[in-house]
Amino acid sequence: MLAQTLCSLLLLPTGIRKAYAQSTSSSTIACNNSPSLCDRAYNNVTYLGAHNSPFVRDASNNYDISGNQYYNSTAQLAAGVRLLSAQVQTNSSSGELHVCHTSCSLFDAGKLSDWLSEVNDWLMDNPDDVVTVLLVNGADASASDLAAEYETAGISDIAYTPSSSSGNSSTSTVSSTAASASSTASADWPTLQALINSGTRMLNFVADLDDNSGAAYLMNEFDYIFENDYDNVSPTAYSCEPDRPSSVANDTQQALDQGLMPLMNHFLYVEVVALDIQYPNATYVTTTNAPNGGTGNLGASASRCTSEYGRAPTFILVDFFNVGPAIETVDRLNGVTRPVGRTSVADEVMSTSGATTARLHAGMAMLCLTVWVMLLGVA
Repeated sequence: MLAQTLCSLLLLPTGIRKAYAQSTSSSTIACNNSPSLCDRAYNNVTYLGAHNSPFVRDASNNYDISGNQYYNSTAQLAAGVRLLSAQVQTNSSSGELHVCHTSCSLFDAGKLSDWLSEVNDWLMDNPDDVVTVLLVNGADASASDLAAEYETAGISDIAYTPSSSSGNSSTSTVSSTAASASSTASADWPTLQALINSGTRMLNFVADLDDNSGAAYLMNEFDYIFENDYDNVSPTAYSCEPDRPSSVANDTQQALDQGLMPLMNHFLYVEVVALDIQYPNATYVTTTNAPNGGTGNLGASASRCTSEYGRAPTFILVDFFNVGPAIETVDRLNGVTRPVGRTSVADEVMSTSGATTARLHAGMAMLCLTVWVMLLGVA
């Protein structure tokens, strides 16, 4: 039987043989760690996101309490994270664009181009994966300035450009034309397999970018995405209602009717009211990122938002992604039961020793000092 099949295949015209080979090989490809995701449209997949991806809390910085993750961006991607968010600020000393947490005086993770190069290196080593980057444009950088960083990183060639772009619209007052363009673009997202085949495996959103002339691959976030509230200090405070953009605030149906993809923020801050500062809450994260159990767990919040939206969130953004582990909730939403090609990481909170507690106190003192300096206008 095998011999007959092979002989029959050899007698087929070349074009048909190629199509047969492609269909056979494509069934074994694991797009974003699962063959079942390959034929899904980009906006019909749920992606685990690492909130403030470059800002790592580890031994190299004495577990700086400003850090939002325990592993760097390369490790995040290897473990299944497919959305990386970062804040872009201007380094006052060099004038260069850096990835900095709130201020480069507080937490400077280096040049934006260097971080993008790290992402690019991982993508080059993993040709069957699609990654999304979300830049918070604290520097108010122009599209040309950001594009220069992408070109330096060698990453602009693999960036996806939407077929319909509304990147020239303003996020403060979204026109009906922009809303229409956004809906059209969102409805026409390619499949993961199509993105992989075309070599445009990196999707880039910027909050905010009013004009993306000359760099259409830099998509203004709120023309394509809506977010729930991110500023939570209590596990009972999570809401699924849109918070941004302001044009759809508290109006879930309008956001969905415009074709905006849901981004679900799910992380907690510790608030120091006397100093008017916040820092990522690692104490409660075993519940925050859990698939079930406990007030404010990720699994329950994801299920609630899925019910309210009539669809699963496209993005779920968390701190300390490895804890929970948060990927379990995302796999459930995607219906993925046997992911392949992921690297395992410890699903625990790092640095719980007494010595580390002392480091946290020291970090808190440094954070307070930095804030006071910033308030005085020295930084």
